[in-house]
Amino acid sequence: MHRRTFGAGILATLGAAGCSSGPNIRRYNGPPVTSIVVNKGTRKMYLLNEAKVLREYDVGLGFAPVGHKQIEGDGRTPEGTYRIDRRNPRSQFYLSLGISYPNTSDRAHARTLGASPGGDIFIHGEPNERKDRRRAARIQDWTAGCIAVSNDEIEEIWAMVNDGTIITLRP
Repeated sequence: MHRRTFGAGILATLGAAGCSSGPNIRRYNGPPVTSIVVNKGTRKMYLLNEAKVLREYDVGLGFAPVGHKQIEGDGRTPEGTYRIDRRNPRSQFYLSLGISYPNTSDRAHARTLGASPGGDIFIHGEPNERKDRRRAARIQDWTAGCIAVSNDEIEEIWAMVNDGTIITLRP
């Protein structure tokens, strides 16, 4: 009886130890990330602890990056202050951190245009599908409005950034 239980425990442990092709979830024990700043013009993202830059990343943006996101499908990346409000370890991209776009003002503005403001804006890694990865590798701004980084970088960001962290996206 003990042998059977022991064998099942080993199999469960091996399965949990990384035999799957899931994301590599890292640990981070440094200073907390208190905010994120994205400078769309320079295609840079900064993770900050108060005023100190902890990490800097080159980013890709929406396919029409100039200006604030107005409506669904416009290809723009939002501008303004939001929060990291959710995580998706199994999105169509390698790991994703949700941004709280649209806010009340974004919804109201889109309503005046008779349109939806869109949503599902994330910081994420590369596409999971091979054909989409090849396209993304050729084009700097390839997302529908999200902020894209490499898979290694999103693993680090995922570990460092907590839900509720403020993100400011500047022109």
